[in-house]
Amino acid sequence: MGIRNSLPFRNLVRRPGRTTLLLILVTFLSLSIFGGTIITSSLASGLASLEARLGADVMVVPYEAATKTSLENIVLQGNTGYFYMDRSKLDKISALEGVGQVSAQIYLASTSSGCCSLPVQIIGIDPETDFTIQPWLRRSYGRDLEDLDVVVGNDLNAFVGDDLSFYDVDVHVAGKLDKTGTYMDTAVFCNFNTIRAMINASLEKNMNTFADINPDQVISCVMVNAAEGYTVDDVLAAVKIKVKGIRAVQTKSMISGISQSLLGVTDVIRLMIVLVWILALAIMVLAFMLIIGERKKEFAILRVVGASRSRLGGIVLKEALMVSLLGGLIGVALGLVIVLPFGSMIENMLNLPFLIPGPGRLALLAVVSLAASAAAGCLSSVMAARK
Repeated sequence: MGIRNSLPFRNLVRRPGRTTLLLILVTFLSLSIFGGTIITSSLASGLASLEARLGADVMVVPYEAATKTSLENIVLQGNTGYFYMDRSKLDKISALEGVGQVSAQIYLASTSSGCCSLPVQIIGIDPETDFTIQPWLRRSYGRDLEDLDVVVGNDLNAFVGDDLSFYDVDVHVAGKLDKTGTYMDTAVFCNFNTIRAMINASLEKNMNTFADINPDQVISCVMVNAAEGYTVDDVLAAVKIKVKGIRAVQTKSMISGISQSLLGVTDVIRLMIVLVWILALAIMVLAFMLIIGERKKEFAILRVVGASRSRLGGIVLKEALMVSLLGGLIGVALGLVIVLPFGSMIENMLNLPFLIPGPGRLALLAVVSLAASAAAGCLSSVMAARK
């Protein structure tokens, strides 16, 4: 006998109002579980992506250029900004005991005036030494950056093959990054020769705050990894003592505030999911009790014609399972429609790294949400039937 000809299915079809009410309850439950879990998982993925992007134990910047707050705004939140120090600092840091990998970066912020195609953060890297940005670039670009070539973040309205202009320096978009859930999604990356050409152009146009710098002799920051056998604290202490006029920051300390914010947000979301599940379960138990109360005559007739108590309980359980699975599927579909297209909006609202999981992870979350919804529906029907 097919599902459509089964007694539980016919019971659901004969009572569209009752079935719709149960569907709404289960859909809301599934949507809450699936949507909330996507958000918490995306926040965790975004933080992991940010940690991997920083990819260095210590970041060194000019002391007078940025406070910790503004440095975090540029490095972690993607706000535009730039600052410079003499590149001799790079040589001094490289020579320190305990220092392993070392690479410099140069920052420049474009403007929204007629000189630039996009108001973005521009980051220049040294392809020969960089170990923080290039692992991400190679996933999408696959080779070293050539002069006047740029790679753009995933969220920017620019695509491979486009030509852009920054301070009237024309550059070619050679690659576009995969989504990272970090500030890299709104940044532009190039090599040292390209960004120095842009800095020179900005100086000629009197559009650079640092009017007296030599672009060939400055850098913005130095990314440092501790050598084998040395701790991050050893390197941090050495840099602070031996190199003057700099601010050395342990990258883990930079993201500690974000980690705490993320824990707070995820704890609230998880608590809401649990409360919604309990509340939905209680409402569904009440709904099933009312429904079963209305169906006493129906069940009495079935008992007269020979149906056992377990048979009646099986009918109620199958009805609940059908409604729960259908409502769960609708809730998952709504979760995908609501959360996925508005990932950037959610990221801006929470002001936290946000990276939506891949298809495999989403499928797993969908199965978990369906299972939780089905469990709530079946459990509430069993509790009501026993009562």
